[in-house]
Amino acid sequence: MDGDEVKRIVRDTNYVTWRRQGGWDPLVVTRAEGSRFWDSAGREYLDLSSQLMATNLGHGNPAVAQAIAEQARGVAYAAPGFATEARARASVALREVLPASLDRFFFSTSGTEANEAALKIARAVKQRTKVVSRYRSYHGSTAASISVTGDFRRRPVEALDRVPGTVFAPDCYCYRCPFGLTYPSCGVACAEYVDYQLEREGDVAAMIVEPVVGTNGVIVPVPEYLPRIRAITKAHDVLLIADEVMSGWGRVGEWFAVDRWGVRPDLLTTAKGITGAQIPLGLTATTSEVHDAFRDTYFPHGHTYEAHPLTLAPAAAAIAEYRRLDLIEKSRRDGVYLLGRLREIAEQHPSVGEVRGLGLFAAVELVKNRKTRAPFNTEEDKLAGRPLVVDLVTGAMMKAGVYCVGWVSHLVVAPPLIVTRAELDHGLEVLDAALRLADERVESSA
Repeated sequence: MDGDEVKRIVRDTNYVTWRRQGGWDPLVVTRAEGSRFWDSAGREYLDLSSQLMATNLGHGNPAVAQAIAEQARGVAYAAPGFATEARARASVALREVLPASLDRFFFSTSGTEANEAALKIARAVKQRTKVVSRYRSYHGSTAASISVTGDFRRRPVEALDRVPGTVFAPDCYCYRCPFGLTYPSCGVACAEYVDYQLEREGDVAAMIVEPVVGTNGVIVPVPEYLPRIRAITKAHDVLLIADEVMSGWGRVGEWFAVDRWGVRPDLLTTAKGITGAQIPLGLTATTSEVHDAFRDTYFPHGHTYEAHPLTLAPAAAAIAEYRRLDLIEKSRRDGVYLLGRLREIAEQHPSVGEVRGLGLFAAVELVKNRKTRAPFNTEEDKLAGRPLVVDLVTGAMMKAGVYCVGWVSHLVVAPPLIVTRAELDHGLEVLDAALRLADERVESSA
């Protein structure tokens, strides 16, 4: 098929996620390698966001691809009740890189499914209903995971597909502190409020957090926040679930973001980078204490594709590649460079309110007024399908051959961990130029 035919068929027959279906005009991708991909016209693009913050190893890692092919020629599928060598090898490899307390695994095929399992497990273990989440969060699109999602994607389906029991906590978002306070004199009130919530709510099974918030702004907590949340949840006998679907696998310069603060959750969920996104795999990891709760009690969860061998063989290969290429340290080192360059760029653009991030995971927040910190657009604009300034910026970048995710009023800069300095510099030069479109729309200070 030529590119026009591919586009026509896909557009006329498929749903596309999180948008109005009319007016969708998808780019036809025909090839991808390393930090780049190509369209049907042969045009090359630098991937400055790892597609959806997923292709941490870059596109088409040969070792991962070989593991998929070899497994397909062997045991391509086995029901979850069977053991396979791929399952054993993946489990051994995971134990070597996950926080030491997390050594029991449930495998699925996405981050959404990983969170769905974690929420069901937590409620079953504690025999309680409620879960504390946060407003600037995204945890998935299935019934329980969308119910604990704080952002606007929850709203259209709340009456249709909602699991009751979510209680939302404030975010550790210093740029827009929900209490109007300033760190460190705030006493990390956003964490202390959770202590008050747990004391007053009752019936809380778990708290779920993205250690570094993903799509909703790459929000990095202050150093005291996660350790304090861990202490508070323990004091109230509440399980802590760390959603590391985006922040895991070297993205923030650690195997997992919780490692940055020495926090040990009761459950950890992840996906995306676990196979470099070359095949779908989700993981719900728990402590042995959580697993033991089901030793003599029915485990109420499962999937046909749970522990699918074709997904597990590339997980072990991916872990070996992270090590061989020393990508955890590279992410940490390049992350310092990335944030430094972004802050230099920000100084030249009145439309940039804040640059923040950790490792190769950064956000550029756009504002129409630096003094008031008013954003160009809001979640309501996104939900209503109104034109967004951030889309003008990302559109200009695409025209210049650089793909970057924009969300409501910020850009997510999260290239593959294998990105070269030359590629990174090129992407940032294009970003620098595109930000002029936002600058033109800044409110006059007069």
